Amino acid sequence: MNASRIRAITVTASLASALLVAGCSSSGSGDSGESTTQAAPMAESDLEGAYQQVIEDVLPSVVQIDASDSLGSGVVYDDKGHVVTNAHVVGKEQTFKVTTATGEQALTAKLVASYPEQDLAVIKLDNPPSGLKAAKFGDSTKAEVGQIVLAMGSPLGLSSSVTQGIVSATGRTVSEPRTEGAPGATIANMLQTSAAINPGNSGGALVNLDGQVIGIPTLAATDPQMGDSAAPGIGFAIPSSMVKTIADQIIKDGRVTDSGRAALGITGRTVLGDNYRPAGVAIVDAQKDGGAAKAGLEDGDIITKLGNSDITTITSLSEALAGEKPGDKTQVTYVRDGSEKTAEVTLGEM
Repeated sequence: MNASRIRAITVTASLASALLVAGCSSSGSGDSGESTTQAAPMAESDLEGAYQQVIEDVLPSVVQIDASDSLGSGVVYDDKGHVVTNAHVVGKEQTFKVTTATGEQALTAKLVASYPEQDLAVIKLDNPPSGLKAAKFGDSTKAEVGQIVLAMGSPLGLSSSVTQGIVSATGRTVSEPRTEGAPGATIANMLQTSAAINPGNSGGALVNLDGQVIGIPTLAATDPQMGDSAAPGIGFAIPSSMVKTIADQIIKDGRVTDSGRAALGITGRTVLGDNYRPAGVAIVDAQKDGGAAKAGLEDGDIITKLGNSDITTITSLSEALAGEKPGDKTQVTYVRDGSEKTAEVTLGEM
């Protein structure tokens, strides 16, 4: 049986429980209370109808992707057969079987390009069926905490599944775990959602009640205190604004030509201090034309701070850079031969 893929991150902070109680105000008269009681079922019916309409509109655009030894999800991007998904769903495969929401015979598809740095990829159906319906992608910058969303995909291989929740937070910077064949991308501005995201949901659709895709579900959090089991109600989706930026470039040029992601222009590794704890990032290779080298940093220097962010690991450096833009100038603190130094670095592009 094929295994389903989804990324998981570890949540180390303790989570506080909260009880939310909803109610309504009234004048205290019996008539007023009766009127309120009668109105509630109507509101519930309206919301249920909205859910069903969104599912009817969007679910036909969400597909299941069989990448040899794993299953994931994807979203039809245009009527030419392009499907956007996560890079970790396609892995190292070049060809795929794609099943649409109608459950008809699987279609064949090929990889257009993968961009692991943002955990996004585009594949293309070899023979797009007539009537193929592309999803509508919305503006994720307008997503608000508390907004109702639906997650659509194929969790555990159960195609065309839908879960419901809210946008729990915006602007999250999240680092994926490093695994064989996956660099462990650090992704900025992710949407956090309470909609259940399970193995196989990766690459699917996070949809608002206007029927617009505002994110691609990618990560589920795990809690080490529970044996690394899933932390309920904590999932993350790549914002649609980034999805569109990357997918449009891949479809047009076959690769990402403008990532919009800042870089120092180095290859580095985490180093340990005297207490055997991570203490910085040692520069293994400062690229000749990179921002770090131009600012005077050399191989062997140990970066300990970027701007106001302390740097102890490669992951912390990636997360600090995720908040910057190419062309920004930032101060880098580093150690050379036991002495602490600083340099102003003009950041390049990844």
